[in-house]
Amino acid sequence: MARKAVEQELSRDRILSEARQLFVEHGYHALTMRSIAKAMGYSHGALYYHFKEKAELFYALVTEDFRDLLNRQREMLRRTRLGDMAQLEKLMLEFIKFGLENPNHYEIMFMIKDPELQRYSRTEQAQCLDLFATVVRSVVAQQDNNESKMYHLPWSLFMSMHGFISYNIHYSQSFKDVKKLAEQHVKYLCEGLQG
Repeated sequence: MARKAVEQELSRDRILSEARQLFVEHGYHALTMRSIAKAMGYSHGALYYHFKEKAELFYALVTEDFRDLLNRQREMLRRTRLGDMAQLEKLMLEFIKFGLENPNHYEIMFMIKDPELQRYSRTEQAQCLDLFATVVRSVVAQQDNNESKMYHLPWSLFMSMHGFISYNIHYSQSFKDVKKLAEQHVKYLCEGLQG
């Protein structure tokens, strides 16, 4: 098959989409470029046209997923006012929604246990947490005696959302299934900020 025909049939987006599912199901180390290509019904050469190695493919997945999440969050923040509790609630709910609507993405982004693979997402995770911390601190800054909350609270809230998402992913719950519970969880967490 000519290279141009292969390129048109096997797009980078399709590779990323199918490889994501394979990484979640089988784990990074169990897969090779050959096994990924075989699962997709292509030769491994077709994959190498887009990615030089498995690590490059995995890193492309991680960066694409974080770019999508950060773009969603930044767009939502542009439509709201910094320092507003409602903005923080929307940001938290958007994060939960992203995680539950994209469980395979979320697992690769935040739940990979392999230390070698975690290094692929550290920078992107930090950007995500920094954005969230900025919004939390803008809300906390409007309160009296806020010094002790400024640095620990963003991490605690983030971990609470992560636990909510991870639990529901584990039990195959979609955002639609737990939307009301997610809204209550976010409200409860934000009410705790006002005390």
